[in-house]
Amino acid sequence: MSPVPAPAPPPRRAGPAAEPDPDGHGTPIGRRLVLGMVGLGAAALAAAPYVQGGFEAFLGAASEKDPTGLTGLLPNGGGFRYYSVAPSVPERGPENYRLTVDGLVERPTTYTLDALQRLPQTRVVRDVQCVTGWRVPGTSFEGVPLARLLDAAGVRPEARAVRFTCFDGTYTESLTLPQARRDDVMVALRMQDEPMGHSHGGPVRLYVAPMYFYKSAKWLSGITVTRDVEPGYWERLGYDVDAWVGRSNGRDDAPTV
Repeated sequence: MSPVPAPAPPPRRAGPAAEPDPDGHGTPIGRRLVLGMVGLGAAALAAAPYVQGGFEAFLGAASEKDPTGLTGLLPNGGGFRYYSVAPSVPERGPENYRLTVDGLVERPTTYTLDALQRLPQTRVVRDVQCVTGWRVPGTSFEGVPLARLLDAAGVRPEARAVRFTCFDGTYTESLTLPQARRDDVMVALRMQDEPMGHSHGGPVRLYVAPMYFYKSAKWLSGITVTRDVEPGYWERLGYDVDAWVGRSNGRDDAPTV
């Protein structure tokens, strides 16, 4: 579906149901919790920028441990929604972050965060569009073009697609090889001129500019070149594999390209 992709979850559609509650009932939500979250959101929206920054960090951390999903309903000052499909996500940094590139390639490679930062970077400024309807205009992302990493690994002739895995242990995504090679698809290390924070999917996330934000997988840890497209987390629940903004999922949002 991350703040957000991945992202806030796509809207419910006809087709497969959302994940079932494993014990058959929802988590009880106390009245104080609901009122507290609403009050906190209202206070943050009126706060000064330096207070807002602290609220964003708090809300991002809270969302990773929120069984109710209510934190995903609250916007931060940047207009994003925080969302994770995993109950919690470990933080990783320069000392323990790794990104593997493998599958149908001649030269499987593992990158540290430092190694990715030393590679030539590109910058893209586009609107971020969530399939649930919210949009954040003019958002900058900086990172390594995905095509550069694929070329360095040497994609084999029989390859047709790329699968992405994440260190939350749950989220996956896929692109066709031509989609992955677009110049507005990157392994992003910076967002809004700052290092990619954990709540935004850092230290490294996928960024697919022309598609709905659930394609931009957070907490990226694996890039696997495959023969065929393998539907990702939300696609297995009934959402479009080709998630072009304004041309998929039954939405007519203005394209982000």
